[in-house]
Amino acid sequence: MVRILAIADEKTRSLSVGRIRSINPDLVVACGDLPFDYLDYIASAANRTLLFVPGSNDPDLKTRPLPMYTDSDFSLAWKEPPGPPGGVNLDGRVEEWKGLAFAGLGGSLRHRPGPNQYGEREMWLRTLRLRSRARLRTLVGKGKIDVLVTHSLPRGHGDLDDVAHRGFECFEGLVEELEPEVVLHGHVHPQGVENSDRTIGNSRLVNVIPYKVIEVEL
Repeated sequence: MVRILAIADEKTRSLSVGRIRSINPDLVVACGDLPFDYLDYIASAANRTLLFVPGSNDPDLKTRPLPMYTDSDFSLAWKEPPGPPGGVNLDGRVEEWKGLAFAGLGGSLRHRPGPNQYGEREMWLRTLRLRSRARLRTLVGKGKIDVLVTHSLPRGHGDLDDVAHRGFECFEGLVEELEPEVVLHGHVHPQGVENSDRTIGNSRLVNVIPYKVIEVEL
């Protein structure tokens, strides 16, 4: 059993160092729209690996690190990739962590200028690429995706009617094909509404704002 501390969108004082250590997660997963220094604080307090996807309010993380010369001896070094220090960006990728397979897609439906926002067709193309990566795993004898990490959510499964908080229609088909045990997402703030889990097939959809503790079987 893997214990995941999943966070998104809202900083909360209830996640003190003591509380994080009492949760004792095996892994920290962030679903977007949180300051990078806050992510660094959570991961450092837990002393665990951080997996994340960017949210609609996060900066552009697609920029590749550029070579630079060090001040001391002019030797070639590489800048730290953008994002929280030491974090692993899951956006558009499949990563395995201690036997669990994680896939991720960041961003939201486009509602204003800026990075990490996509039209429905753009996101559909991104889901096709992620599906291909997941199928490749099965072709080489690896298991299916265990956890899907997104910022936004499937249309009609807890989203709202305004464009800024509307989910992606293509996500439902993605979940149906990948059949992860759990889908972790943020983006839609509960704001006093009961934050209950939803399902697509056998997959559980969890809105993790501001944080949830999720246990996934190996």
